[in-house]
Amino acid sequence: MASAAVQQLPLWEERGVEAAWRVRRSERARRLGVRVFHDGSVEVVVPPRARPREVQDFVARHQAWIERQRQRIAPATVAFPPERLELHAIGETWICRAVPLSVLVREAAPVPGGGVLELNASAERAALRSALLGWLAARAAAAFPPRLAALAAGFGCSYRQVQIRRQRTRWGSCSRRGTISLNFCLLFHRPAVLRYLMVHELAHLTHLSHGPRFWGLVAQYEPHWQELDRELTRGWRMVPGWLLSALRA
Repeated sequence: MASAAVQQLPLWEERGVEAAWRVRRSERARRLGVRVFHDGSVEVVVPPRARPREVQDFVARHQAWIERQRQRIAPATVAFPPERLELHAIGETWICRAVPLSVLVREAAPVPGGGVLELNASAERAALRSALLGWLAARAAAAFPPRLAALAAGFGCSYRQVQIRRQRTRWGSCSRRGTISLNFCLLFHRPAVLRYLMVHELAHLTHLSHGPRFWGLVAQYEPHWQELDRELTRGWRMVPGWLLSALRA
């Protein structure tokens, strides 16, 4: 795999808050490029011999475009606490109710397909948000590993372990040692998209790079992978605004 160096740098000041961005040097890059992620962070990809002044000039020329993209991808609402949580990937709907509680979050009379999620009505926003993130991670930790194990059995492969993570820009990953990481935000995707992401990461156990043999293996288990991959790429719009804000924190 090509080597890359990442350098954290400030880009510009916006309303007194420094925007998050980074410069990534790539051996494969032939020209400067820029990407704006769902959380508003910016990555500038540069060739190995690019000079700092060249990078700064490139960013200055594209600053207006970068800001338009950041405004476009900003969540329409960050209403909190949520009224309901639609966990499409595992077929669950949870109605959220603020009630007097001695704990922050509690499942009330859960039933197959969801239930009622009680939220502490007097809790501080930050504490309640953290508790909801923990609850979502726990739901993913209960639901994702059995699905991944079943797919791995169909692949005839094995992985070292599975981790449920709170990733800002990635839906999943597979390490050289066979550790598969899954973003709990996948809960808000369709089951077919979750399955595709798992197939994708399992294929990396055989082929680490995204070459023709990798995609050929993916296609064996998911013939419609291109459509699902596009849906996954656009998938941050499926995540509630308050959760996207939490990922930025």
